[in-house]
Amino acid sequence: MLSDQVRQKLAADLAQAERSKVPISPLTDAHPDIDVVDAYEIQLINIRQRVAEGAKVIGHKVGLSSKAMQQMMNVDEPDYGHLLDDMAVHEDTPVKSADYLYPRVEVEVGFILADDLPGEGCTEDDVLAATAAFAPAIELIDTRITDWKIKLCDTIADNASSAGWVLGENRVSPKDIDITAIDAVLTRNGEVVAKGRSDAVLGNPVTAVAWLARKVDSFGVRLKAGDIVLPGSCTKAFDATPGAEYVADFAGLGSVHLSFE
Repeated sequence: MLSDQVRQKLAADLAQAERSKVPISPLTDAHPDIDVVDAYEIQLINIRQRVAEGAKVIGHKVGLSSKAMQQMMNVDEPDYGHLLDDMAVHEDTPVKSADYLYPRVEVEVGFILADDLPGEGCTEDDVLAATAAFAPAIELIDTRITDWKIKLCDTIADNASSAGWVLGENRVSPKDIDITAIDAVLTRNGEVVAKGRSDAVLGNPVTAVAWLARKVDSFGVRLKAGDIVLPGSCTKAFDATPGAEYVADFAGLGSVHLSFE
């Protein structure tokens, strides 16, 4: 467990790395005693600061939601980060790769909530009942840690490596599609680079959202009506290099695209 002073210092280091585009060494190297509670508190320090400066929390993302990623990180549950309005990127505006350190894209089925979710005890049925629609999504991830050399507490402290997000225009009611069986295809400049299915996310993306609602409740946070939730990627992440145009097509859900310059 770290002191409040150390948590504040590490949060400031991460914030400065994001502003300056100069990465820092893993927090876990200098502070091997850091734990998950420390890491979430560091994340929250920076989120509260950005909100104080005018940003608005409009949702959350779940990371490490595939068994393969959990095994790689040697953990048995996902992690989460915040989505802020100033992190939004847009289909019709190319993203400047130079605005990030090591940007990558992930393919996700986005949730748009119509109602608040309960915290402790939230179930999959609660999530489905509260979801207004699913939407095709791409998450832009990044790390402020040198060369993606991260451990669990590094990524949690760094807002679960979240940097941006975009939703496609289409919206589909949970009543009209099987959320566990949405096939996804990702192309880069017209070439297929990945195929996946929505159940790569914990067997069911709804499971990830229910976990998230329970988890954030322990930190005094709730998922609310209007929130966007990204439950995790259907495929591995891909580098977002200048000149790349990514299109994610979801069977029955529509598509979303994002280009980089």
